[in-house]
Amino acid sequence: MAAKTAAEAGLDVVLLEKRQEIGEPIRCAEGVSIRSELKELIDVEPSWISTEIQGARMHSPNGDSIFTTGVKGEGGGYILDRKIFDRALAIRAARSGALVMVKTRATGLTRKDGQLIVSAVCQGERLHIEAPLVIGADGVESKVARWAGMDSKMKPEDIMVCAQFLVFDEGIDPDYCEFFFGNFIAPGGYIWIFPKGDGRANVGIGLQGSRSGPRMPVRLLESFMQKRMPKAKVLQVMAGGIPTSGPMKSITSDGVMLVGDAAHQSDPLTGGGIINAMRAGVLAGRAAAEAVSTEDASQAVLREYEGRWKSSFGKQLVKSYNAKRFFLSLDDDDFNHLTKSLYGRDISSMHTKDLLRFLFRQNPKLLWNLRNLMF
Repeated sequence: MAAKTAAEAGLDVVLLEKRQEIGEPIRCAEGVSIRSELKELIDVEPSWISTEIQGARMHSPNGDSIFTTGVKGEGGGYILDRKIFDRALAIRAARSGALVMVKTRATGLTRKDGQLIVSAVCQGERLHIEAPLVIGADGVESKVARWAGMDSKMKPEDIMVCAQFLVFDEGIDPDYCEFFFGNFIAPGGYIWIFPKGDGRANVGIGLQGSRSGPRMPVRLLESFMQKRMPKAKVLQVMAGGIPTSGPMKSITSDGVMLVGDAAHQSDPLTGGGIINAMRAGVLAGRAAAEAVSTEDASQAVLREYEGRWKSSFGKQLVKSYNAKRFFLSLDDDDFNHLTKSLYGRDISSMHTKDLLRFLFRQNPKLLWNLRNLMF
């Protein structure tokens, strides 16, 4: 989205992808909870969508199930096919004028005479690319951030450690996502089932980093499937991390901007990041166009992007982070009580903050410390 937006503004844009194939491997649950949010950012093609979601079932630690009663509409969700989706976005960037280079791994970033020089290896050949501005969209382990001297370190409790299986099981409900909570099955996180149609689903787990050990996510997910989905066939295994730290202190430097997971822009409470990353990409692309047109890509100028992000979405991430810290302090009995208050309620069209407000009204004593985050 950053490359597409900058190229549409007339900039010469090079998009580097370290892998030989855009969209692979998929390290994402692929869910977008509110369809209209995606449609606000881009014209959606049917081929991008694995399935449309009617609602969600939330399972409390004691096994009670709470499900939404919403019907399909703009408030419902999508499960994307990220391989097709990512490739389609890259094609749109290319059509806008961006040069897309796959199997091209950035190896360093230096400054010289007011220009940035990106060292890279393209299919075995070394090259150097000069540019007045670089956008780092290289994920939670961002090298661009380190090369630019930006503080992107996170504490273990501010990383969600994840594992996910793509499975086939004819018993999967194609219309509902499912979420399972409990410190026994997913310490400091949750397990999800996101249907992808034709009996397929992404079944994953996210744990708070400080509560996870080696291979713990995979072991807990395997245990869950043995009990809940004993007939499921595992087609693919993946693992990764999600930043749940809330906004970084700074996501800009002289000639450098960060977007997406590299900028810790995923929601600290849910781990969701697709829409936030796309929004940030648009803002960064616009800021790049403004900076290049004035021949000033200093941090003082690029902070305009940072300010726009924080004023538009960053404040909500701070609230989500504080909400995350509060919910991590609750025990399973507290969660059982909270989920019981959702029984029979339609939450399919609620944003996170709307859901928190509803929970607060139903449980003011338990959630009193959250009052300043919601009103």
